[in-house]
Amino acid sequence: MTNIEIKELLDAGVHFGHLTRKWDPNMAPYIYGERNGVHIIDLYKTQAKIEEAAEALKKIATSGRKILFVATKKQAKEIIADKSKSVNMPYITERWPGGMLTNFITIRKAVKKMAVIDRMKLDGSFDALSKREKLQINRQRQKLEKNLGSITDMTRLPGAIFVVDVKKEHIAIAEAKKLNIPIFAMVDTNSDPRGIDYVIPSNDDASKSIDKVLSFVVEDIAEGLAERKAGKEKATEEKAKAKTEAKVEAKK
Repeated sequence: MTNIEIKELLDAGVHFGHLTRKWDPNMAPYIYGERNGVHIIDLYKTQAKIEEAAEALKKIATSGRKILFVATKKQAKEIIADKSKSVNMPYITERWPGGMLTNFITIRKAVKKMAVIDRMKLDGSFDALSKREKLQINRQRQKLEKNLGSITDMTRLPGAIFVVDVKKEHIAIAEAKKLNIPIFAMVDTNSDPRGIDYVIPSNDDASKSIDKVLSFVVEDIAEGLAERKAGKEKATEEKAKAKTEAKVEAKK
């Protein structure tokens, strides 16, 4: 379990909410107070919620399910991409493709189309096409890569989604709700936390805050993946050992 210090959250500005006039009353339980017209988030509650979310995400990672990270706002894109890649998880940082979850079969077809184009380039059939056809296919490949490149390895629906800014990613959240996929999210004081399974009250606008929260979460996911790997290796060793013992017994 990741050790979360309040000072770290404070230094990263995780406690800064929105202007008091822009608040969502449903965030009241997570607000400590206000300063100069800005709501201040209760970091002790943030600390507890990060720990709760990280533990749940660790279990999902240990089970072998994927966690889909979603953040299309400018200040979060690069952070989400880097953190997701570090634990080999899928992510969406461009526009959310409508039906990404609710129409997953169609999305998988688009991903397969990318694979077909790649095979054409490898087997030489691409070279036989006209210049115009090559140009059209390359443009199609680039568009698919931009929108779906990060989910090519996601062969089934994710075990959870992690969202930065629930207001901006409301379509992703609506689709996840429809399919009963657990939703983890950084929720700022201007957003409605209802309907989010694991609320992390935090500043979802500053890159330092996003980076800090994601660092804690990803650390536990990495632990879950390591435990899964160790468990698989142990099972393989035990199987090999049992096989050897069975051979010895057979010889007797």
